[in-house]
Amino acid sequence: MTDRPNRPETLVRRMALREGVSRAVVTPIQPSVVYASPSIRTLHDQYEGKAHGYTYAREGHPNADVLARKIDMLEGAEGGLVLGSGMAAVSATILGILGQGDHILGGNQLYGRSLRLMHQDLARFGIATSVADPTDVEAMRAALRPETKMILVEVVSNPTLRVADMEGIVALAKEAGVILAVDNTFTTPVAYKPLEAGADITIHSITKLLAGHSDVTLGYVAARDPGQMKKIYDFAVTVGMTPAPQECWLAERGLYTFPLRFEKAQSNAATLADWLADHPKVKRVLYPGRADHPDHAQAAKLMGGAFGNMVSFELEDATEAAADRMVQAAPDLPFAPTLGDVGTTLSHPASSSHRGLTPEGRAALGISDGFFRISVGIEPVELLIADFETGLAAV
Repeated sequence: MTDRPNRPETLVRRMALREGVSRAVVTPIQPSVVYASPSIRTLHDQYEGKAHGYTYAREGHPNADVLARKIDMLEGAEGGLVLGSGMAAVSATILGILGQGDHILGGNQLYGRSLRLMHQDLARFGIATSVADPTDVEAMRAALRPETKMILVEVVSNPTLRVADMEGIVALAKEAGVILAVDNTFTTPVAYKPLEAGADITIHSITKLLAGHSDVTLGYVAARDPGQMKKIYDFAVTVGMTPAPQECWLAERGLYTFPLRFEKAQSNAATLADWLADHPKVKRVLYPGRADHPDHAQAAKLMGGAFGNMVSFELEDATEAAADRMVQAAPDLPFAPTLGDVGTTLSHPASSSHRGLTPEGRAALGISDGFFRISVGIEPVELLIADFETGLAAV
């Protein structure tokens, strides 16, 4: 019948969007899980890299690719991959490349879950691990083994904000013939570009400063060597570390204001750090931009004056009771174990990121019960100072 295409039972048939002479200014969200190819030959060409197209969203989709290409531009990379979280990026890097009998050397103040992966999980896959102080390249050298295949470090540590000897570590990795992977989350490409500096792999938790609004969970990884990148991609696709299109779209939106947010938050951090350092109830302040930071000279040389938005400080009364009084007295400072939001957040490592360590273990890292980490946001700095003044008055 001639009216058959208009009958209700035909609604399930897919229809292509109507094209016009105008185009969307904002990247469209493409939630499709599957993509149709016009022929078997075309599908072969897609899988063989002779034609661009998508097949199944677990293997890639438009919104993830748009986001990855934009971060590639920031990092000076090619062919980077967006994954479901920062830890997915770390895990895919290690498990995609390393295997039974290999050894990985990490910095001793890596993100807590990265340390857990190394200390508790990798051994089950036959991968040996150890950690050393990345501010001391000779300590890193001493920890290398004949079977070492990878070094994993962060440029700036969490939460004590120590700055790694990246020049020394890059040279060490080349000398030893091992892969150097750098988690660049704290530093961001504004302050440091690992691949340009000689590293092999760069990693991000997009969740933090790049996306910047605490409403997405995503990761990114890019490798200099296409063979290593393929191993990472194949592992991530196989185990399903797929990012959601909606989250990729939100992260792309956040990325457009990233340079502006970084500069404002960094300026606020420098001002707040100086104010805290003069407060009588504050014992010490850690900010790489201050001359009294133990790695200030290294930070200035490495990051070119971009010292970031992270500040840590310790109360004179370094007890949990005093710390809790400050938290409760300043409810407008969100007490949350995160960083990189547009607004300032306050973290207490002893009760969150480093709670799994013994008091002695935390003390060895310089983390007392009165130690705080601040992820400084873009609020008026006068407002932040007033909030901390109120909080500290309760200590």
